[in-house]
Amino acid sequence: QVQLVESGGGLVQPGGSLRLSCVASGSIRIYNMGWYRQTPGKSRELVASIISGGSTDYADSVKGRFTISRDNAKNTVYLQMNNLKPEDTAVYYCKRWIGAIAYWGQGTQVTVSS
Repeated sequence: QVQLVESGGGLVQPGGSLRLSCVASGSIRIYNMGWYRQTPGKSRELVASIISGGSTDYADSVKGRFTISRDNAKNTVYLQMNNLKPEDTAVYYCKRWIGAIAYWGQGTQVTVSS
């Protein structure tokens, strides 16, 4: 069973930064990785993804502010979040997938508030 463990969430003021980390129990080298977020009453939405070859994709709402990266040697994917806004408040989840097979982490809370 693959385990994904997120960390780095917390409370930050608007305009601040956080870096989320997701450590996988196994290799991520051949897998696509992504960060999603969810708020109460809403569907989980894609924030950023990075495929095995390194190409990235971002939600329009975070382009220019968030950066996804991966370190295959450490089985870790990161999400650098800058210029955070109150609307970024959500539980952030890490996802590893290949084809239709996907695994999710347990989530980490990010709260942006003054």
